Amino acid sequence: MPEHGPAQQQPTTELDPRYSSALNPRPGASGVTATEWDEAQRRLGAAEIFWVSTVRPDGRLHVTPVIAAWHDGVLYFSTGRQEQKAKNLERDAHCALTTGANSLTEGFDLVVEGRARPVADPALLEEVIAAYEEQYGPHITSPEGTFHGIGDAFRKGDDIVYAVAPDTAYGFGRDNGVYSHTRWSF
Repeated sequence: MPEHGPAQQQPTTELDPRYSSALNPRPGASGVTATEWDEAQRRLGAAEIFWVSTVRPDGRLHVTPVIAAWHDGVLYFSTGRQEQKAKNLERDAHCALTTGANSLTEGFDLVVEGRARPVADPALLEEVIAAYEEQYGPHITSPEGTFHGIGDAFRKGDDIVYAVAPDTAYGFGRDNGVYSHTRWSF
């Protein structure tokens, strides 16, 4: 993965009709199509909470919420050095980050699968901090913000910042009972 600039070219995009309304049409569903990658990226950039899934040494999953920033085609998140997800990623870098909604008939869920790589380049780290500040605003920039000081924690190395360039991503749309399942392969 490059240290700067967009990490990926445009992925191949496909609608999976097995899990979309295309196989079981209902009113308004006859024209269901795959979601464009640009729209998925817009949603990744607007999401506030992600769930990161890692694998423990004994094979059990570890799933926990994190904040993350989408920047130049890569999803960035952080964790403390002694946290379970950091220990898991040191042994096995494969992970998935998920974001979306909790409604059965409305919303759009996204899953990004890839390998978490620690960010070491100071210039890239500053870009990531700026992306966090843009995405989360006063939550990070205000002294009263929930995550105020996170940028300094990144700079000092108190937290590990991980970059996850997608290997595969999935989008699950629900629009008033019309379902779509898009797969993006990189």
